[in-house]
Amino acid sequence: MHSKRKMAVALGAVIAPIVAISLPAGSASAHGYISDPPSRQAQCAAGTVSCGDIKYEPQSVEGPKGLTSCSGGNSRFGELDDDNKGWAVTPIGSSQNFNWKITARHATSTWQYFVGGQKVAEFNDGGAQPGATVTHNVNFGGITGKQKVLAVWNIADTVNAFYTCIDVNIG
Repeated sequence: MHSKRKMAVALGAVIAPIVAISLPAGSASAHGYISDPPSRQAQCAAGTVSCGDIKYEPQSVEGPKGLTSCSGGNSRFGELDDDNKGWAVTPIGSSQNFNWKITARHATSTWQYFVGGQKVAEFNDGGAQPGATVTHNVNFGGITGKQKVLAVWNIADTVNAFYTCIDVNIG
């Protein structure tokens, strides 16, 4: 009986981590932000701009779908909404690749890009789970000059989205 118990404990120690790893992730595990061109979160994480808590978790700007703020309505990250904080501006052409760094993959409905409240691009993933990185090529049409791009990652199976802002000079 004693050896059977040792075997059961040893087997449990091996199986438990495998079961935990293979269980589906909950909605709180979805995280991501644009790393290139450097978003405001990426600038905080890199120390380009002095920031508070967001520097430790640039991937965590989550809020209800439909918001238009860089902070996703999260007061902890309110400094992302401050247009006068000294954000580095990236010069880009009329078309630009935006690279998302996904730290926890989650089923996606759409990715949206806005300038001045106007949607300039949308990519529909139809509920697919993204990879560790996602790249979208956004065409800005006739928009030029210094702009703030709001990028939104809408999660398929929750009411939330992830928000990130990128300061660019289109021209």
